[in-house]
Amino acid sequence: MAKWKNEVALVTGASSGIGWAVALALGRAGMRVAVTGRRKERLDELVDLLNESEAEGLAVPADFSREEDIAKVFEQIRSKWGGIRVLINNAGLGYQEELTRTSSKSLREMVEVNVLALTLCMQEAVKDMETAGLGQIINISSVVGHRVPRGGQLAMYSATKHAVKALTEAMWGELAAKGSPIKIGAISPGMVETEFHAKAFDDAAKAKQRYAETKALHADDIADVVCFLLS
Repeated sequence: MAKWKNEVALVTGASSGIGWAVALALGRAGMRVAVTGRRKERLDELVDLLNESEAEGLAVPADFSREEDIAKVFEQIRSKWGGIRVLINNAGLGYQEELTRTSSKSLREMVEVNVLALTLCMQEAVKDMETAGLGQIINISSVVGHRVPRGGQLAMYSATKHAVKALTEAMWGELAAKGSPIKIGAISPGMVETEFHAKAFDDAAKAKQRYAETKALHADDIADVVCFLLS
């Protein structure tokens, strides 16, 4: 990780779970870390923790269903630090609903955040990285981006994660074709014990029961994989 010391990373969806753990791990590795998410108070708390570990942090609250918010994130980072060298595309959401009953609002939100926002972040990141001649993009996907879970209750979420796989491979192809030094990859975890399932079920007790029934990964496990890929 020494090559990334003092370089700038952006972690999206950092107000809890995987994004939170990854941000702290990158800060401990000596990176300057910009964090974004919807909950300003949580981001401020995360930056305080980064500062306590002698890492520089920058909180930029944003709603990734809004294109103008995504542009604002990159503008603020460029204004403060000149751009990013590492992008951890972690922002995402899902709803535990049958496909035949999923509302158009939920469908649209999953596509906007899990697919469109991820792509826009890659576009902006590549601009910064090509200028510097250095960069790495890691998209946080899911095992359901490789196989659709039975029952159909995560069908649209699964579809968006299949899209992440396709977009990661497509961006890799574009970068490789022009001899770019930028690296890109994706991580597809199984179940991770975070706030995700409580939101997906809209039921914290049901999520807790799900974790009790299945041995789950923890956010720090994913942070370890991120650091492995960067190293």
